[in-house]
Amino acid sequence: MTFEPYPVAAAITLARELGVSPALATILVRRGHDTPGAARRFLAAADAHDPFVFAGMRDTCKGILRHVERGAPIVVHGDYDVDGVCSTTILVAALRRLGATVSWHLPSRADDGYGLSLDTVERLHAAGAGLLITVDCGITSAVEVERALELGLEVVVTDHHEPAERLPPCPIVHPRVCGYPFGDLCAAAVAYKLARALYATAERDPDEANADLDLVALATVCDVVPLQGENRRLVREGLAALARTRRPGLRALMRAAAVEPAVLDARALGFRLGPRLNAAGRMQRADAALELLMTDDDDRAAAIADDLDQLNHERRDVETRILFAAEAAFLDQADQAALVIAGEDWHGGVIGIVASRMVERHDRPCVLIALDGDGQGRGSGRSIAAYDLHAGLGACAQHLTRFGGHRMAAGLELDGGALAAFSAAFARHAGAQLAPGDLRPARRVDAVVPGGALGLGLAEELGSLEPFGAGNREPLLLVPAARIADVRGMGEDSQHARFSLVSGGARARGVAFRTPPGALSKLGDDPHDVALRLEVNQWQGAVEPRLVLDALSPTEPGRLDLVGIGQAPIGDEPFAEALARELCQGGELQARGGEPAMSPAEPVRELCDRRDEGVAGVTGDLLSSGDSVLIVSADAERRRSGLARLVAGLGVASADRAPGLVAWRALMCRPQLAAGYCHLVALDPPLDAAWERRLAVLPAAERPAFAHLAWGPGEAEFALTLARAEHDLREPLTDAYRALRALGEADGERLRDALTGERPRARGVETCAAILRVLEELGLIEIERREAGPHCRVIVGAGRTQLERSATFRAHAERLAAAERSLAPAASARAA
Repeated sequence: MTFEPYPVAAAITLARELGVSPALATILVRRGHDTPGAARRFLAAADAHDPFVFAGMRDTCKGILRHVERGAPIVVHGDYDVDGVCSTTILVAALRRLGATVSWHLPSRADDGYGLSLDTVERLHAAGAGLLITVDCGITSAVEVERALELGLEVVVTDHHEPAERLPPCPIVHPRVCGYPFGDLCAAAVAYKLARALYATAERDPDEANADLDLVALATVCDVVPLQGENRRLVREGLAALARTRRPGLRALMRAAAVEPAVLDARALGFRLGPRLNAAGRMQRADAALELLMTDDDDRAAAIADDLDQLNHERRDVETRILFAAEAAFLDQADQAALVIAGEDWHGGVIGIVASRMVERHDRPCVLIALDGDGQGRGSGRSIAAYDLHAGLGACAQHLTRFGGHRMAAGLELDGGALAAFSAAFARHAGAQLAPGDLRPARRVDAVVPGGALGLGLAEELGSLEPFGAGNREPLLLVPAARIADVRGMGEDSQHARFSLVSGGARARGVAFRTPPGALSKLGDDPHDVALRLEVNQWQGAVEPRLVLDALSPTEPGRLDLVGIGQAPIGDEPFAEALARELCQGGELQARGGEPAMSPAEPVRELCDRRDEGVAGVTGDLLSSGDSVLIVSADAERRRSGLARLVAGLGVASADRAPGLVAWRALMCRPQLAAGYCHLVALDPPLDAAWERRLAVLPAAERPAFAHLAWGPGEAEFALTLARAEHDLREPLTDAYRALRALGEADGERLRDALTGERPRARGVETCAAILRVLEELGLIEIERREAGPHCRVIVGAGRTQLERSATFRAHAERLAAAERSLAPAASARAA
């Protein structure tokens, strides 16, 4: 799991300005929406551009409308996938509303291949067409368009694919070629824009085109274009239109796919509706899918939808057989940066899906090629984010007869004899472009969150980022150092698992799909860093948050730097030297009444109250930001082990930015310890509530800087327990004095044994020094202070005395009373 560094200051500003949770603010900043204005625009999904921004759009519309007015036959030439079928439907419907004489043509994947062909041009001309409008194809068809023009057939190309070096010599509507402000429209969105412009040019309401937003949304999701910018608005509005669509074909398709219109989302479009429409073009001809979208007959729509559902089942069976064959062939190319796998008599309609499966499984670009009996091959490729597939095919063009597509998906044709040369050239090109890290799966975490945040509120808030898909994936959250409990089977034969996620005293219910319960049960009580997705689950009228497990890894120790003196482990420094230093420093602190050496100052750090959010989540989020972090604890040594696991799980223990850990007392005695850190995280509360505010005035080398109050009831209880152990001196004084009397005098290890008590509850250096000061103030011992360690001698004949005569004893009692007042209410919340 990886984390993109992000500026915490920007996230804090967003959370405050937009009134959103820290988790949502972090996600927005990590995804580049790092100012309130940019975040509001993204969340609103309101981007819209005038279709006349397309260069030449007015003249193109006038030319088309001249054919409409003359009644000249117009043919819309589409493509056989969802985007091609939807864009054909949109433009045909628009032209018919304008009174055009219009028909359509969809190529056959098996007979015609992709795009506009010379044979098609000849046939359409012979049939009397006057105007040919391409949708979802044509931008690489310069030769075919030139032939059409020679025959007297006018042409308009609308497309969104990568253009070739030579453009067709005709009017073009293409977002990148025509300078449109948003270059990632799918073909259906381009057709929709053309329809709006046609209505406006014909002096009709451009919003008439909105009747087809349901198709625009379907095509945008299924063509896997980035769901950013204007696409977010088109899909969001299109989903609402699709939920209430009156189109018989879409209603029938939703019934066949068991999709409930009320809970329709982008995932349902991409994984339920789209594959059934695509099945027509993959397995037979796309005409059935086009008829489904165009028909006004409910009975006919139901029959076609059932046929497409059956074709989709057949497609999955064929896909499975080819996938098995491709996996077997993969073994010979496992060491290559890209895969080219060919097979005879493979169904050309499903090789693109299998290529996608291979990319998902092996994290490298893959081209699958179906070879026919004549030795010709048609291929379909899919890529990973780090590799431009279209550019890769361009680099190997000498081995291909034809290719086209875009960065993530492309098609090609070649002679079977060129297969070996193409495979070698493609693998070499990918190997030169890709680093080893590009070929490893990486789960990019969007936010580290505490377990207590995983409620319905956050789940609904994350919904504001929808629609999810290409370019806007569903957020991945990480809960550090959590436990998996209450594991049970779910589904037929318990192929899935239910579980409870336990973190920081909070519990949340989750599911692990395709994970048998035994795989989770064996984790036991060991802490794991859990990556998950949080969604709103609606079932039988109930609405609740649901965690969907993505990945988990054991929480292992990592590097954490102890800062200052604090509760340093006795084994890390000779006891005698530590005790000598503490006697001196503690005495100075005692002389000031226990107050730290801090002068009044203006706030340097912004104080962020994040109490009860969950310390692991709050601390983990800051550690994952890439900023420098100093964690403040009541007892640095006792916290060190647990925090080291958190650090390692987040992968932030590198030498240049390992976080620091310091005790409250050490930080308040030496404020400069904070100077090198952007964030101070108060993991445990201080004994004195006034110290909370002093965090804001601790020095910082850079601005902005922050101090985060992060503790909850458990940490308050921990701090109170330590306060009682450190400041309730009656019993330790009795034990230590009894041991010293038995010795008479002591230093070195004998003094250590007398003062520290029984392990594993050995007293810290500070407590041992306080014991010596009290006994000295009461006249019970004499202390010879030496740098190498004190030497103590019991004063013979000293009588009983009142402990309250000791200023040190009184100071400790007062501090304990203050701690009880400050911490007991917060600690009691844990029991409640």
